[in-house]
Amino acid sequence: MRNGYGATVAKRRLARRLGELRVANGYTANQVCDKLSWGRGKVGRFEANVWKRPEMSDIRDLLRLYDASDADRAELADLAVVARERAWWREYGDVFADSEYPGFEADARRIRLYMPLILPGLLQTPAYIEAQMRVGSQPTPWRRRAREARLRRQEILNREDGTAPELVAVITEAALLYRWGVRAERREQVEYLVDVARRPGVELRLLRFADGPHPGMSSLISVFDFAGDEPCQVFLENDVAIAEVTDRRQVDAYVTTFERIREAALDADATTEYLKHLVTTME
Repeated sequence: MRNGYGATVAKRRLARRLGELRVANGYTANQVCDKLSWGRGKVGRFEANVWKRPEMSDIRDLLRLYDASDADRAELADLAVVARERAWWREYGDVFADSEYPGFEADARRIRLYMPLILPGLLQTPAYIEAQMRVGSQPTPWRRRAREARLRRQEILNREDGTAPELVAVITEAALLYRWGVRAERREQVEYLVDVARRPGVELRLLRFADGPHPGMSSLISVFDFAGDEPCQVFLENDVAIAEVTDRRQVDAYVTTFERIREAALDADATTEYLKHLVTTME
C-alpha cells in the first residue's frame, strides 16, 4: 500500500483533499462545475466519496483549476492512482451490498472488533461460517459466495510483507458455547482462536458470563485505524446490513465504548488460558 493506504482509504482521502482545495480557493461546488462545464452535482459526488473509480482527467482538471502546488499535485495524483486499483472484493457486490467495509478492513493498520453473540468474521473457521450462514435467510448460492469472500477477507491477517494489521478483538462466551455442528468442529474453532491469539500484533480478550453485564451488551462495533493522520472509521454490522458511522462525534463515542468493553474483558493471557481449558471441556 503506497503511503500506507489501499484503494478504499486513498479514495476517501482524495475526496476530502479535493474538498479542502476547493474551499481554500473560495469556490462553491456549483461554481467549479460551471467552470469545468460539468453537470451540477459532479463535484459534490466526488467530495462526498460516492464515486467508484476517479478519472485521472477529472483530477487533473480540478488541480489545474485550484492552482495546486507541486506537492499537492504529487500527493493527489498518487492517491488517484491507488484509488483506481481494482480490489478483489468489488467482485462480491452481492455479498457486501456495495459497502466499502471490506476495503476499509483491508487498508487498516489496526482493527478493533467486538460482536456480542458471534465471533468476528476474521476469526471464524470455515465450519463456523457454514453453521452461522445456514440459519440465515439467504439462498445457497449467496452463502457459497459469502463464505468464499469471508475467507478471502481473513487473508489480511496472514500478510508477510509487514502490512498485516494489528488486531484487537473482544469475544464473548456466548459466541463460543452455542451448540453447532459436531464437537470436533467446535473444538477446532476454539483451537484456532488459541492459535491466532499467539500471533504477534494480536490481542484477543474474552467477556465471560460469570463476570456479569458489561458495556457491550447491545453493541456491534468495528473500528478501523489507518496510517498517518487519516481518521479512523467505524462500522456497525448485523445479519442484514453493514452501517457506516459518518458523524465524527458518534465515531468518537463508539471508540470510547469499545475501549470500555475491552477493559471489562479478561486480559489476553487469561483469555488464552480460558480457551485452552475450553477445548478440553467442550461437549
